[in-house]
Amino acid sequence: MLQSSLNELDAVLMVARRGKFRTAALELGVSTTALSNAVGKLERTLGVRLFNRTTRSVSLTEAGQRFVAQVAPAVQDIHEAMEVARSQQATPSGTLRINAFPTAAREIFSWLVLPFLRAHPQVHIDIVTEGRLVDVVAGGFDLGVRSSDLVPADMIALPLGGARRSVVVGTPSYLKAHGTPLIPQDLAEHSCLRVRLPDGAIYRWPFEKDGQSVHVDVEGPITLDEASLARTAALASVGLTLAMESDVRDDIEAGRLVPVLEDWTPIRSPLSLYYPSRRNPTAAFKAFVDFARRQSGASSTLTPSRVRKRQ
Repeated sequence: MLQSSLNELDAVLMVARRGKFRTAALELGVSTTALSNAVGKLERTLGVRLFNRTTRSVSLTEAGQRFVAQVAPAVQDIHEAMEVARSQQATPSGTLRINAFPTAAREIFSWLVLPFLRAHPQVHIDIVTEGRLVDVVAGGFDLGVRSSDLVPADMIALPLGGARRSVVVGTPSYLKAHGTPLIPQDLAEHSCLRVRLPDGAIYRWPFEKDGQSVHVDVEGPITLDEASLARTAALASVGLTLAMESDVRDDIEAGRLVPVLEDWTPIRSPLSLYYPSRRNPTAAFKAFVDFARRQSGASSTLTPSRVRKRQ
């Protein structure tokens, strides 16, 4: 009963903070329906409406404003007390919530997340992937994974692995039929798979060589917002795609995809695991950070092919 009540309070506070059920549900890692039900249950228990709801917005009622103002500090104290208790655990357990770019989550999944779960079976990891930058503290996340150049200055950051890069790839049959682009401007004559960013803008493909930077607005038959779909379309010879090398490395090694414009694809910043300073980290949190520190040393040897060529 206590846990259920705390979940309902967390639900109300997150909706009040975000102003939208969908955004609040995403950050709490639950469905919008489950979140709405939790808020409705608490409203029925209290016998008062906490939110004004319309099809376009959600706002606190006057009673809701007073309730949130009084409850928020107490809920924070409860969570801190629970963290203190969990920090005394001998065996790591409980849930760790991680927010990451989709590409970043894919890059760390096999060599970090899965091995950690095998080593600590009592820990549950909840990964939320989204393209936008998220305040991990406000979102209720324990950790974030982003490119090191995007980590907020007030966070503790742990580098994960080495340099990364994007690659432009196409199938041998596509390149045989349409030719191989030699400079970024040649992409104007090619079918390219466009990617939509979280803000709705179409991603401009970045290139760099000898200090010269070029951003290309590519054209093609499909616009996507998911990298795995772009890879599938490229493998079907629909066109060229710009992908993280880690996502298509197996395809390149197997000859299914061929990289082009390699002299123009710039090195990207490495990934970082980041988190706020914590007075009483849980045993699961400490175990994950320590595990990431050990694993990142091994993963740093898996550098992009462009770096290997320079050695």
